[in-house]
Amino acid sequence: QVQLVESGGGLVQAGGSLRLSCAASGSIFRIYAMAWYRQTPGNQRELVAVITSGGSTNYADSVKGRFTISRDNAKNTVYLHMNSLKPEDTGVYYCRVTVPGGSAYWGQGTQVTVSS
Repeated sequence: QVQLVESGGGLVQAGGSLRLSCAASGSIFRIYAMAWYRQTPGNQRELVAVITSGGSTNYADSVKGRFTISRDNAKNTVYLHMNSLKPEDTGVYYCRVTVPGGSAYWGQGTQVTVSS
């Protein structure tokens, strides 16, 4: 089993910045992709950013140029640096990791609220 603990959410004004962290622990031999998703009321969970074990990244069009995903493999931790935040970035942010065998694990979610 893999446990994910997220932190860093909160309330910020539009134009501000936040950094989310997600630390994985448990029976981890190797982690493949690490990703951040977000969900807003009435909407499906959407992919925000993903980073592979090799460091390749991909972003949703809505956050390109504003968000940066990174990972520290030694700490089994993934980060999401969010700049120039907009009210539409408000939502619950979840991290997700994929491990060998195809299993995926989700964090509990952290609330991000951007006020206008």
